[in-house]
Amino acid sequence: MARLCATEDLTEVQSDILSTVRTFVEDRILPVATELEHRDEYPTDIVEGMKDLGLFGLTIPEEYGGLGESLLTYALVVEEIARGWMSVSGIVNTHFIVAYMLMQHGTEEQKQHYLPRMATGEVRGAFSMSEPGCGSDVAAIRTKAVLAEGGQTYRVDGQKMWLTNGGSSTLVAVLVRTELGDASVYRNMTTFLVEKPAGFGEVLPGLTVPGKIEKMGYKGVDTTELLFDGFEIGAERVLGGEPGKGFYQMMDGVEVGRVNVAARGCGVANRAFELGVAYAQQRETFGKKIAEHQAVLFRLAEMATKVEAAHQMMVRAARKKDAGERNDLEAGMAKYLASEYCSQVVEDSFRIHGGYGFSKEYEIERLYREAPMLLIGEGTADIQRMIIGRRVLEDYRLR
Repeated sequence: MARLCATEDLTEVQSDILSTVRTFVEDRILPVATELEHRDEYPTDIVEGMKDLGLFGLTIPEEYGGLGESLLTYALVVEEIARGWMSVSGIVNTHFIVAYMLMQHGTEEQKQHYLPRMATGEVRGAFSMSEPGCGSDVAAIRTKAVLAEGGQTYRVDGQKMWLTNGGSSTLVAVLVRTELGDASVYRNMTTFLVEKPAGFGEVLPGLTVPGKIEKMGYKGVDTTELLFDGFEIGAERVLGGEPGKGFYQMMDGVEVGRVNVAARGCGVANRAFELGVAYAQQRETFGKKIAEHQAVLFRLAEMATKVEAAHQMMVRAARKKDAGERNDLEAGMAKYLASEYCSQVVEDSFRIHGGYGFSKEYEIERLYREAPMLLIGEGTADIQRMIIGRRVLEDYRLR
């Protein structure tokens, strides 16, 4: 194990899980990642391997068929997977968030119905907040659910956007407006659990999943829209059984999702550093390895420092959440720092590769297109700065 990104005080079980996942990444992901990414091909064999390892149930309690592991364990697993191919970590991320929301906010009936099947990967989760016109402004969502006469079903109309795993998922947690008469827009939002078949087109009456959105990076994983046109769903599918709590349920899920994005940033940055430091010791210019040139040596030193700093901040944010403490400040800081540092480390590795970094034959080309997604996923860098700034003012307000 390399010295960077080491985590202290892990249990034997955690160490064994990480060792198994690292071997899986080395044997099953890294050898095929770039080829699959260039073809924008869904990694079916890799997903089946993750099912066999129990990764879809990693944090789901044992009573529901999962492994019952902590957020820290999950974040470290994601870091390893993202080191192999970031898109694969995206496949489990949305699944994890939906499972977490069910564990924290679902009714017991909902937990019994979904979690055992989610633990095996039979049911695969996705969540949907964003819409074409709202971006980071969640209060501006327009998709609406109206309660039908009799109070047993809702009719949903609207358009959701940027749905990771939109086609491959079979359970989507969807945030919509439900006009409950509250003065606060946030207490007029509800999360619905939409169970659907995998695939594209009109998958259910009134529910359409258009084809994949073409992206510059983050390929392989399907990113889609979700169109509702008179879609009917039962009132029992409201997460937690009570409307009006959807915004707070989603924000709780996003908070752990930010730790996940930080972990992905750590994994991608670590891989970029590995590629850069290896290439610098192989390539020769002016009669010596380029790692021996001070300009490159200093660049490697900065890259290593950023990789290590981001990892340690991500670990702190995960451990704080596992301890049952509020971690929005730490999660925001970890996501912000890890995504920014990831972009910078990838850029530096790209520069070390010189002209070869621009070639699709070299892995750094793929990382160069993947890193920007982390700057905007689960809240942009500017949103993280707002969260961090407001929390800092809470703690340091003048008396």
